Amino acid sequence: MISSLVDTLLDRSIALGYGTVGLQARRRLPGWPADPPRMDGDAVLITGAASGLGLASAIAFARLGATVYALGRSADRAREAAGRIAAAAAGADVRPEACDLSDLSAVRVFADAFAEREPRLDVLVNNAGVMPDERTTSPDGHELMFATHVLAPLALTARLATLLKRSAPARVINVSSGGQYGQGLPVGDWESEHAAYSPKKLYARSKREEIVVTEIVAERLRGRGVVVHGMHPGWVDTEGVQRWMPVFRKLTMPIIRDPDEGADTIVWLGGAPEALAQTGRFWHDRRTRPTHYRLGAGPDSDPDRQALWSYCVDALAAAGIAVEL
Repeated sequence: MISSLVDTLLDRSIALGYGTVGLQARRRLPGWPADPPRMDGDAVLITGAASGLGLASAIAFARLGATVYALGRSADRAREAAGRIAAAAAGADVRPEACDLSDLSAVRVFADAFAEREPRLDVLVNNAGVMPDERTTSPDGHELMFATHVLAPLALTARLATLLKRSAPARVINVSSGGQYGQGLPVGDWESEHAAYSPKKLYARSKREEIVVTEIVAERLRGRGVVVHGMHPGWVDTEGVQRWMPVFRKLTMPIIRDPDEGADTIVWLGGAPEALAQTGRFWHDRRTRPTHYRLGAGPDSDPDRQALWSYCVDALAAAGIAVEL
């Protein structure tokens, strides 16, 4: 009871809960979940594996014995990531993969080739993220953050669903952001084309949309051997934060988490048995969290959620990707 109260107070404080203080305090509370067991024989595919949370997660999975597929947006970045992972996890089986996730045709080609040649996929971590300084469109004409954070994870999950089911019990982990709490769904303007461009605002919106899609995918895969979860890592000193949010980084430097701390719940969700007991949940520091808070954006209506889903399905269909879950 006291542990739960302390955890909740940390969460509502934001600064303490999202920083390294929150993780360190929670680790000392009674009931902190056990670390994941060994994952020898499991296969883990991680997007955005060249730096930050993706690299830290890949190293942790490799140290647990999993075969790690490190996906970067180019072959050079993927090879560099694989080398860094192998150096940090002696004897690990690490395999570089390259794909520009903002390009839906490239995602389709990559996912189909991966599913054709690989015998199993136990964990898919959709982690790759972008935050361009000015409005940018993908090769398919979609706003770049919407393409990378919303469409790409759905496309990968849909295209790899058969392989995931064959590897059951399998897991999909979508990495979101605590910033999503402050943004409602941009109903009818899903790619924020009619909104003044603000990198941080559109980033948070796309992460809110990603969580809604995550929940819908989880329901569609319920009972089929694949659990789907969203999570947010707290405030983490990643390459993206250093590049796109220097002022925020400077202000939070005393408490900002390092990538290993931010990746903790990603790895826990990928290996811990507790994560298989439910699906469609939102996690932070190994505990489920609400997707909305009273002082943030309100809950999304079912019609709005379904409208977003239909928009995403149609966008993927236009790129030759059928969402059959």
